[in-house]
Amino acid sequence: MAATPTLTGQLTRWEDDRGFGFITPLDGGADVFLHISAVPRTAARPQQGDLLNYSIERAEDGKRRATRVELVRTTSTAARPPRAPSSRPRAAGVLTALASAAVFFAALLVQTEWWSLPQWVAVWYLATSILCFIVYSVDKSAAVAGRWRTPESTLLGLGLIAGWPGALVAQQVLRHKLRKSSYMSAFAGTVVANLAVLVLVATPLGERALCVIADCG
Repeated sequence: MAATPTLTGQLTRWEDDRGFGFITPLDGGADVFLHISAVPRTAARPQQGDLLNYSIERAEDGKRRATRVELVRTTSTAARPPRAPSSRPRAAGVLTALASAAVFFAALLVQTEWWSLPQWVAVWYLATSILCFIVYSVDKSAAVAGRWRTPESTLLGLGLIAGWPGALVAQQVLRHKLRKSSYMSAFAGTVVANLAVLVLVATPLGERALCVIADCG
């Protein structure tokens, strides 16, 4: 897709935790969608009120969005750090997520062998994790293109019903939702709740705890 000549506008709306906003052209006209992926990784992270140089392209759905974005250097933007961290922390995050998911599934296999945990439980976790990763991917793509987003309640619900290992990997691989602290706190709560239920129903420790609660003698 060919981009139009460079334009200048002001970033009049910016949702930093979601990585997108809208540019108001200085010469008038409709606001233009901006996603953080259009900003060079070596540039400072955008902030509301910034002046930007940009071009316009049309996405496959026909919507206009900014591309080839350059922040106009001012005192306020010059002191900001580049928007992207080094690749090492990102790689570390991906490896940590993969390792955490692998350890969890290994623990499920141990429970299947030692404590007679039904095999369908491990299959359910795996299938739901794959589904969760796909839904995160679709939501990330929608965020980039400015399309309809998957509700956060759906993402959290998938994690709660056993898809959290896939969500954990998706968050790191896709760099999605990590900057939204309120969402990540809620996600952590779903992981804890899911693991608590698993421990209660699938381990000897949980069985004893339930027995004490139910006073089964």
